[in-house]
Amino acid sequence: MSTAVQMKRISVPDIARHKGGDPVVCLTAYSAPMAGFLDSAVDLLLVGDSLGMVVYGLPSTLGVTLDMMIAHGAAVVRGSSRACVVVDMPFGSYQESPQQAYRNAARVMAETGCQAVKLEGGTEMAETIAFLVARGIPVMGHVGLRPQSVHVAGGFRSHGRSEAEAMAIMADARAVAQAGAFSFVIEGTVEPLAARITREVPVPTIGIGASPQCDGQVLVAEDLLGLFADFTPKFVRRYAELGEQVSAAAAAYADDVRARRFPGPEHCFGLPKGGA
Repeated sequence: MSTAVQMKRISVPDIARHKGGDPVVCLTAYSAPMAGFLDSAVDLLLVGDSLGMVVYGLPSTLGVTLDMMIAHGAAVVRGSSRACVVVDMPFGSYQESPQQAYRNAARVMAETGCQAVKLEGGTEMAETIAFLVARGIPVMGHVGLRPQSVHVAGGFRSHGRSEAEAMAIMADARAVAQAGAFSFVIEGTVEPLAARITREVPVPTIGIGASPQCDGQVLVAEDLLGLFADFTPKFVRRYAELGEQVSAAAAAYADDVRARRFPGPEHCFGLPKGGA
């Protein structure tokens, strides 16, 4: 029998207990190696449908499929041992009915080993969230800016500036919490509204372009690492510029190959010790 002690993974109830306490640290991850790099630093790894743009070069999240989310979700679970792993439900996989949502969410949970799923929507998704939670599927919600509804919203913009829009987002947040979501993301929402939601709603809020008063924060890992250069949202702080290092390393390798400096004798098999 192995004597190795298996690290206990952070659970959904653990995340829920962060309400009003230490902030939840969350980053996206789409691969096993990245999950391994981030695992010890974060509480939650989100396998976001942002992988459509970051990994696949799609113009939006709308082309992401359930199979794509399952493949990347399983990789992140395999690459991590500590963080709670939440997988996004992609566009079209849950909006039709609670029954459709359950079938697809159950598949995500079973085939990835993740701890929860995330879906976008507010009052209109409350019935679906309650349906999933009642059947053993933990749900993280997502209100404010919803990338899957970007065409309806008229593009990527900050939300909650008008009184009517602020009231709708507040209603969404309350509905998601009352339906049983253990937490929810507030994205692209004006700071005073995000702060108010955090004060008034009893489950943890995870901010992205929202408020420092949220119960946690999430960023796309490639944004903070400087690995995604197509654009940098206002709410992103870059903690590294790894993209520049990758380009420099590739250029140095190319120079060495063209000058026949690589591979050297030390990289070859069957040569006597010391080279030629």
